[in-house]
Amino acid sequence: MIGEHGWATTIESLHPSIAWRADGIEIGFFLPVGNVRLAGDGLVLIPSVFVGNIAAHLQDPWPRTLVYPARGTAALWGEQETVPQPDALTALVGRARAWLLLALDAPASTSHLARSLAMAPGAVGDHLAILRGARLLVRARSGRSVLYRRTPLGEVLVAGSG
Repeated sequence: MIGEHGWATTIESLHPSIAWRADGIEIGFFLPVGNVRLAGDGLVLIPSVFVGNIAAHLQDPWPRTLVYPARGTAALWGEQETVPQPDALTALVGRARAWLLLALDAPASTSHLARSLAMAPGAVGDHLAILRGARLLVRARSGRSVLYRRTPLGEVLVAGSG
């Protein structure tokens, strides 16, 4: 993600309450702290399945550390799925591909789909390639992004699954 989108996007994608600023990061829910200056001291990033929000250690002498929720933990903890799963569509194409087809109400990139569905970008890319091969999706470049959308056949399949 860093190579594709840069540090600012990567840091902000960790959690909605984190924002990149020129002199550091802003952690939205830390009222007494607010802005955390990063004056060349570094920042240790730790994904964790044990935090639901974010945690931070910002006191000297230890390095500044940000612990954030690891992606893809919904299945681990049995959380509710955010995308409906029609039984017929799931049985036909599988759960992950059904989620992807349903999530493409509007054109979206691989990284957007991975974030919104809490899936690994590589897995999303693999599933999108299979759905494209089945002529259920098409892709088009938009600036630096590649956006996927359902074909008319994909639309019929999604409409018929409800």
